Amino acid sequence: MAIFINKETRLLVQGMTGSEGTKHTGRMLKYGTNIVGGVTPGKGGQTVEIEGRNLPVFNTVAEAVAVTGANASVVFGPPKFAKDAVMDAIDAALPLVVVITEGIPVHDTATFYAHAVAKGTTRLVGPNCPGLISPGLSNIGIIPGDITGPGRIGLVSKSGTLTYQMMYELRDIGFSTAVGIGGDPIIGTTHIDCLKAFQDDPDTDAIVMIGEIGGDAEERAAAFIASYVTKPVVGYVAGFTAPEGKTMGHAGAIVSGSSGTAEAKKVALEAAGVQVGKTPSETANLMRAILNG
Repeated sequence: MAIFINKETRLLVQGMTGSEGTKHTGRMLKYGTNIVGGVTPGKGGQTVEIEGRNLPVFNTVAEAVAVTGANASVVFGPPKFAKDAVMDAIDAALPLVVVITEGIPVHDTATFYAHAVAKGTTRLVGPNCPGLISPGLSNIGIIPGDITGPGRIGLVSKSGTLTYQMMYELRDIGFSTAVGIGGDPIIGTTHIDCLKAFQDDPDTDAIVMIGEIGGDAEERAAAFIASYVTKPVVGYVAGFTAPEGKTMGHAGAIVSGSSGTAEAKKVALEAAGVQVGKTPSETANLMRAILNG
């Protein structure tokens, strides 16, 4: 078992014919992800050979779904094309759309997020995220496939780099699924969405949650953990040393007064029974102690 993706995932790559799309299509194919085609408007009818596979290219997601039976897509390519690509996937009622592209204008994200909510058929992951991986089953996005293996930890993280580090730190135990949700001000799938899915997944025994300064997503996640999650959760909040009032890296990581600070998030999580590490390594050791104890 895993959440959101598995061996039955049939993936389209939107922007497959671009340099990033081609490169990461090759990576995902090497991992064993079942990629069934690509979508690039204006290039429909072509085929592209990647890793020994001849993959068909379609003009629209709807055409691709009709031919391939795809049930997920991943969006690469420049920010200026991202909104149209995501809207195309939502209109085709794909169950899962993973948006890797960073630098998408917030207004564009708000538009396709609202469209997804209105349609009610598509789960968005991202934008500005590394994607997600169910080790040994499927890998969608840019997460390295060789840093961990299958196991019983669920991971949800705002940070791509910290996703990779935590997967590596706990490689001796392994993961059911790791989800990088992205750090933009507006994102599709949230900490809470993943926490609920991991709680409901019989093959996930414990959860690692990585947040960062800014906003109140982690505080809301803490309230959800207190009311719904019975599995052990450990947490890490990036940004304990960040100066107040300064934008740090991710567009959502802005601290205003005491709201959104790492310390405030740590307090909220600990009040919900979550053990919070001061470093990624300490967080990994907290998880190891829980599972080995």
